[in-house]
Amino acid sequence: MRVTVFGGSAPQPGSPAYQQAYQLGELLGRSGHTALTGGYIGTMEAVSRGCAEAGGHVIGITCDEIEAWRSVKPNQWVQEELRFPTIHQRLMALINECEAAIALPGGVGTLAEIAMMWNQLQTEAISRRPLVLVGEAWEDTFTTMFAGLDGYIPPAHRAYIRFAEDIPAAYRALQVI
Repeated sequence: MRVTVFGGSAPQPGSPAYQQAYQLGELLGRSGHTALTGGYIGTMEAVSRGCAEAGGHVIGITCDEIEAWRSVKPNQWVQEELRFPTIHQRLMALINECEAAIALPGGVGTLAEIAMMWNQLQTEAISRRPLVLVGEAWEDTFTTMFAGLDGYIPPAHRAYIRFAEDIPAAYRALQVI
């Protein structure tokens, strides 16, 4: 299965967030899955590294706009690069090329990735596939949003998002498809 992993660029090697992302990559690689990541630093690097070191395949989806904005190149564990001119094209490739997606903790970019994939699922622009959000912060964020915007987000649309407390739970959520 091709699994996109969304997540922040801030985690450094050795940090708990980096280690958790590495663990996810390792689980994906050991199981023969292909990891699709944004291809750069932080959780993208950790997932790529874990997957590659476990014998899996890593596709890094990169873009010119990010490299113009931040001095960064694809990480050394990317085995195949899909490169696009814009962030929008990159985001759509991360969504369209996967059979499932997992969102690790992150910032504005990760939130945008979650929202776009959720919207694509909700409007049936893409076929149904798991979108699993890892960690208490995402669950708290979306629970607050659901409560505050109750009339705008019906239960059927909420069902496109799954929550997992940790990496093993997120990985198990992929096994149900």
